[in-house]
Amino acid sequence: MDRDTRLKRLRFRAWHRGTKEADLMIGGFFDRHGESWTPDQLDWFEALLEEQDVDIMAWAIGTQSVPARWQGPMMDRLKHLDFVPVAAKPE
Repeated sequence: MDRDTRLKRLRFRAWHRGTKEADLMIGGFFDRHGESWTPDQLDWFEALLEEQDVDIMAWAIGTQSVPARWQGPMMDRLKHLDFVPVAAKPE
């Protein structure tokens, strides 16, 4: 499949996880970085999408250790969480 089609499919899967929190974290990560990823990085992300959302989120926020398979620069980026919008505080 061509790159554009693959990116569209991954974007859809990243933003349709089942919970708003997972959508914001995983979808936001994809939106911030996905366009610049190499084919190997896209492979990594596509495989990550097969994991349970609660696990991905726990690895990203540091409440569970990241399995060796997922450790590396991509997970390090995911852990920054600088792509998740902060909700406005009520006045």
